[in-house]
Amino acid sequence: MKNFFTVIGGMGTLATESYIHLLNQRTHITKDQDYMDYIIVNHATVPDRTAHILDNSKPSFLPPLVEDLKQQSLLNPAFMVIICNTAHYYYKELQAATDIPLIHMPHLAVTTMKEEYPNAKKVGLIATKGTIADHIYENEIKNAGFEITLGDEQIRDDVESLIYDDIKENGRVDAKKYYDILERMHDEFGCDVIVLGCTELSYAQEKAPDHPYNVIDAQSIVVDKSIELGTKIRNGEKIDLSKIY
Repeated sequence: MKNFFTVIGGMGTLATESYIHLLNQRTHITKDQDYMDYIIVNHATVPDRTAHILDNSKPSFLPPLVEDLKQQSLLNPAFMVIICNTAHYYYKELQAATDIPLIHMPHLAVTTMKEEYPNAKKVGLIATKGTIADHIYENEIKNAGFEITLGDEQIRDDVESLIYDDIKENGRVDAKKYYDILERMHDEFGCDVIVLGCTELSYAQEKAPDHPYNVIDAQSIVVDKSIELGTKIRNGEKIDLSKIY
């Protein structure tokens, strides 16, 4: 197969499934051959990202992801995407492991937010405690010129519960919990836009989109970018891969 891209997923599997579902759903097709060409690596046994970030003595997720990138690089995909925001803690090390461009999900999400909500003042971030601790999104948001809030401890606990207790452990979305989190971020903390900084939250957004709040869904944005780049590559168009991450 030529002119394809690779998806490094499994962190978690339902979030990866959501990415693939949206990718296929949003691709304009009239026949089988119109779908994107891609390889999915569903590496579900990668150690928990948040656990390692909060305590570096816990098993690292870097070695297995580096191995995945090196294996896939041998197949020469046009680009790769990692379906896990928290894994971007090691983005520099991961990109250094391959010459294949690796999309930087947090950077792409915040760049898109700046384009879509240029007049926003305060941005809320909801994510795993690992993503909050590594400051990746926080730095991206501040560098883009926005004020940021992380809510309070109760919101962060509720977000963690939605991600781990509901989605990762039980495979379901507690829509009420999700809506309550968004409502509090908007009403109590004055957020103009709320960044969904975890792919499980993107899964929640796919399953429970009926709310009035402005959200930036990083995974949804990566889906659109994957289709854009995949289509251009298939059509033989020249693209500047250095600007996708």
